[in-house]
Amino acid sequence: MKAAILVLALVLATGNAFAQRERVEGKPRPGPGMSKDERQRMREDMRDVYRERDRGARPERPRQMSPEEREKLRRDIQNANKDLKR
Repeated sequence: MKAAILVLALVLATGNAFAQRERVEGKPRPGPGMSKDERQRMREDMRDVYRERDRGARPERPRQMSPEEREKLRRDIQNANKDLKR
């Protein structure tokens, strides 16, 4: 039993070391990852989005309500709350 655990640990350690060496050497990893060109295009697209967002006008604040409008809204809310069944 101990021998099987030891063999499994060695296999896992070897596989992990191989994967790390592959990344260090700069070899492309196989799999469904994005290519360098795709990553670069995505970076540029995101940069453009952030630039446009910063350049755009900020949304306007709603106009301030008059004291009469605030009081009417307050009464409406109180009336609506009274009608709620608890």
